[in-house]
Amino acid sequence: MIEVWAGLECTVNRVGEAYLDQVARSGHEARLSDIDRIAALGVRRIRYPILWERVAPDGLATANWTHTDAHLDRMRAFGIAPIAGLLHHGSGARYTDLLDRSFPEKLAAYAGAVAERYPWIDAYTPVNEPMVTARFAGLYGHWFPHRRNERDFVRMVLNQCRGAVLAMEHIRAVNPRAEYVSTEDGGTVFSTSPLAYQATFENHRRDLALDLQFGRINAAHPLYVYLRDHGVTDHELEWFTEHGVAPDVIGVDYYATSDRFLDHDLWQHDAAVHGGNGRDAYADIAAAGHLPGWSVGFGAALERLHARYERPVALTEVHLGCTREEQLRWLHAAWEGALHAERRGVHVRAVTPWALFGVFDWDKLVTAETGHYEVGAFDVRGPQPRPTAIAHAIGQLATDGNLRHAVVSQPGWWSRKTANDSHATSRARAGAQQRLLILGARGTLGSAFVRQCEVRGLTYLALSRADVDIAEPMEVRRAVAACRPWAVINAAGFVNVDAAEHEPLSCMRANALGAINVAEACERSGARLLMFSSDLVFDGEANAPYAESDSTNALNVYGISKIQAELGVMKRLPSALIVRTSAFFGPWDEHNFVTTTLRQLALGQPLLVSMSVVTPTYVPALVDATLDLLIDAESGIWHISNPDPVSWVDIAQMAGAMAGLDSALVSPIPSALPGANAVRPRYSALRSERGALMPSLAHSMDRYFATRRIVSAH
Repeated sequence: MIEVWAGLECTVNRVGEAYLDQVARSGHEARLSDIDRIAALGVRRIRYPILWERVAPDGLATANWTHTDAHLDRMRAFGIAPIAGLLHHGSGARYTDLLDRSFPEKLAAYAGAVAERYPWIDAYTPVNEPMVTARFAGLYGHWFPHRRNERDFVRMVLNQCRGAVLAMEHIRAVNPRAEYVSTEDGGTVFSTSPLAYQATFENHRRDLALDLQFGRINAAHPLYVYLRDHGVTDHELEWFTEHGVAPDVIGVDYYATSDRFLDHDLWQHDAAVHGGNGRDAYADIAAAGHLPGWSVGFGAALERLHARYERPVALTEVHLGCTREEQLRWLHAAWEGALHAERRGVHVRAVTPWALFGVFDWDKLVTAETGHYEVGAFDVRGPQPRPTAIAHAIGQLATDGNLRHAVVSQPGWWSRKTANDSHATSRARAGAQQRLLILGARGTLGSAFVRQCEVRGLTYLALSRADVDIAEPMEVRRAVAACRPWAVINAAGFVNVDAAEHEPLSCMRANALGAINVAEACERSGARLLMFSSDLVFDGEANAPYAESDSTNALNVYGISKIQAELGVMKRLPSALIVRTSAFFGPWDEHNFVTTTLRQLALGQPLLVSMSVVTPTYVPALVDATLDLLIDAESGIWHISNPDPVSWVDIAQMAGAMAGLDSALVSPIPSALPGANAVRPRYSALRSERGALMPSLAHSMDRYFATRRIVSAH
């Protein structure tokens, strides 16, 4: 049976004089309890960093083994076997780099010290992805020592491979049975016909590190002349043949961008992806989503490498930085690809869900700390790492080899070719327990869910109040029973805060009674429930943002109705996810505060705006965050809004300034606008003690304007 391994993103790469450390960024180094979390997943082997730059940055004489000792001892207690990683996209300790001729011996000395300290470790990856590291550091100049030429690239490959071979010799002097697990990107380069020669070269180059370690490069090798032309001697190539420490397991790291497509038709692509080789100009883009007839290549990569090297293979990094359902679909595709390869006679050792605690700044290739975070099996944005749907999926695969979630029944974005295909996928082909039911589909929030479900390929049934009145229990029961959804999104209700003061019964009927009716129907059907509450459940007497555990005390009918809804739903359906949010703005409707403010400022009309403090909420980000939580099977009350407490005046002035309009037209007033019926809290900003999931207000404002421009263009 194919095993389930695991791994945490642990890159320590150097940019200039700075070391960018993923283990530190995720907080893992300070959390011994993470080992307990990993053990609870059911995995019994993990790719684990014992990285040179972290343990002995200034040499073995001053090595600090404290954190490594504690974490490895904890692993042994749980029966988890590490595959020790010694260099992960790094350039080594401070006293060396990838171009240092003595780099291999220095790495080997460190490897020997690791083996002597932990003689029980039975598997190693001395150097992770030597080809990728050499490309980023030697061809593209992203990482230290920031070179951009073929000669330095080749030297970096040679040094890393020689270092890996020598490292295993030192390790096996301590533990002769230690396995060598070599990892590399498993992508394939495709091209248009005029560029077939370039694709062929790049596909040969892809295997360069493995061919070296297997001692396969001689005068007959397709890259022999290339290597000789770039400074490699016959003596250096013969060294690999003589030493012959070939990997025991070949690890395939395969990402959505691993397969590439070279296209000579430059006019079809943005200038940012234009490049060339000195002979031809071409676009270099991901094959996924661009190359007609392309399919995800997990199985193909495993089959190719198994056939080429006749060694057991494993998928050693499986991660996708995307929405939760796409992350699940990617993991599911990896598992299915491994099973398919196994059925075709390939010895597949394992599939490795990667980045257990997420990754930071890979959108910028880890060249700067921008704060961009991709969630993994655990989300580290709260007080403690929170298990996501990926963690649940790992547990399922480790237990019985079956990944079960409604969202994996639909194809991932890499398989959805056109917008029309995506639309059809979202609204049709959905059997029982595969759809979402969206109630209140014509409102601001409901219509945003419909839009994002289309984008994300989530099947749904959208019903408006004309289709079902949630205050009528039998209507709700019939709708849920007919749809048979895996989850219900209740975006329906009474939304006019001022009108609620004159229509309290209607407000309570829709917001409280209706919410309880939906909860009761979900309880009967076994569906999960997502419902929305408000910052108006608070009285505004605080001087700091309200957390989920703070006491409620509404000042108006609307807020009271939401408190009643929360209490009723939690009593009836404790598994419900209840999201409190605040001050919507978004690019798709014309009635939110930001859009109406800009419209009035564009006309030169003065504005009277309240100084009450809120945390604005960018609707597209809210919808994505709550869908992820719903897929994660989260429950209870969550506060989800942009994390920046500001007054309505601040919002209006910020929007006006970003649009190039006269913000001086905005005038503050201390309380609610004249004529407002409902009393509003002077301060209703929200914060979350469970996890800060939303981007900054400035980032959301940028996205608002960018999306508005796209909407206007169409």
